[in-house]
This record gives sequence, C-alpha cells and structure tokens, in this order.
Amino acid sequence: MATSAITNENTLIRAAEASARSAANSSATSASGTSSSTAALTSLADNYTTFLTLLTTQLQHQDPSSPMSSDTFTQELAQFAGVEQQVQTNKNLASLISLNEGSQLTSDASLVGQTATANTTTLPLQNGSASLSFEGSSGQTVAIAVANSAGVIVKDVVASASNGTNTWTWDGTDNNGNQLSNGAYSVAVETVSSSGTTSDVPFTVSGTITGVAKGDSDMEVEMGDAHIPLSDVTNVSSATTSTGTNSGSTGS
Repeated sequence: MATSAITNENTLIRAAEASARSAANSSATSASGTSSSTAALTSLADNYTTFLTLLTTQLQHQDPSSPMSSDTFTQELAQFAGVEQQVQTNKNLASLISLNEGSQLTSDASLVGQTATANTTTLPLQNGSASLSFEGSSGQTVAIAVANSAGVIVKDVVASASNGTNTWTWDGTDNNGNQLSNGAYSVAVETVSSSGTTSDVPFTVSGTITGVAKGDSDMEVEMGDAHIPLSDVTNVSSATTSTGTNSGSTGS
C-alpha cells in the first residue's frame, strides 16, 4: 500500500474514533442531566420564593416616616402576581404534557417487536448483532468506529464502499475478537478525500423495538438497553429488509 494511502487511512481511523468518543460523551451527558423544562420550572419557582421573601422583608423594614409609595407597591404586587401565575401555568402545562405522553405510550406499545431505522449515533447491540446503513460511491474509503458507554473504542473498521446503499453488520466482537455484551454503543462513520480531508458520512442504525418509554423531552423507543428518541426514528417495519447490502467490504 502506498505511503499516502496509509497516511489517509490512519487519519480516517483517528477521525472516526474521535467522532465515536464524542458521541459517547454526549450520550453520557444527556443521560445524567435533567430536562431543560424541569430545570426551568425549578428556577422559576425559586425566583418566585425569592421575590416573596424580598417583598415581605422590604415591608417589614421600611421607614414608617417614609413608607413605600402606593404606585411602587402596586407595581411590585403586579410583578409578584405575574410570577405566581407563570409558575402555575408551567405546572399545568407539565401535567397536560404528562397526560398526552401517557396516551401516546399506550398507542406506541404496538411498535414493540418491529424493526426500526433511526438517525442516531446510538448503535443498539441486540442478541450479538447490530447494523447501520449509509449511502456510498464505488471505491469510496470509509472508517467505522464503535465506542462503549465510557468512550473507549472497542471496534474500528476501514473498508471500501460500493455505489448506493451500504449496510455494515457488527457481530458484537471487539478488535481483539472478544464478544461484547449487548447494550447501547456509540458509532461514527467517516470518509476521506484524496487530499486527506475527513468528513462525516450520514448513516442510520437499525434494531428491534423492545419497549416504549417516556424520555426527558420526547417519547423514546427501547432497542434492548439503547434508548432512542421517537423523533429520530425514520421508519418502522414488521420485517428486516436490506437493499444494496455491501456486507462483503463492510463486514464486522
């Protein structure tokens, strides 16, 4: 192999591994954080309590010989009422959303057992198998990297794509041939130009839906231990189909 080709391949692998680690870190941060709506409501409730404390303290310690003007007092009471109303509105909205999600949870239960395709960097390893698909051109060099939840690269592959839809199937083994446990992994696909410039390759992952649950901000489908927002799902089918599979050059 020519030196330039080896250099491009090494650059490609490093780029794919960096993207996979970044995706794993983002997933960990998202899983450990609270929802933005919950945080906003908590902040607003805290402001409401603080405002009430300041107002009552101000009334207790005002100068009797020079009390607060009625206009100022009225303005502060109006602000107090506005904050109180906003807190209550947010609570009612949260209750309404919860009821809607409960109804959707019941209707989405029918998805269990079906195969879903999603735009996500989360790769569900189920029963020792996982797959993703991407559009490629004939002879295009791509690198696929898989990271575990700790951001450690467990698998990387460099392959030559074919024209059209390419499907890469992973048998769940790491770079040393060890069988890994089922679960949620992070994946990235990169390509490299003749000048050595790397770029992301859009892809979709596939898996079997094993459950539906409420997420922080969206309904989620469960593919084993992988939780994927329902909004990321692009297709659901009762049977797994593949078109233009390129398992020979992009196998596990």
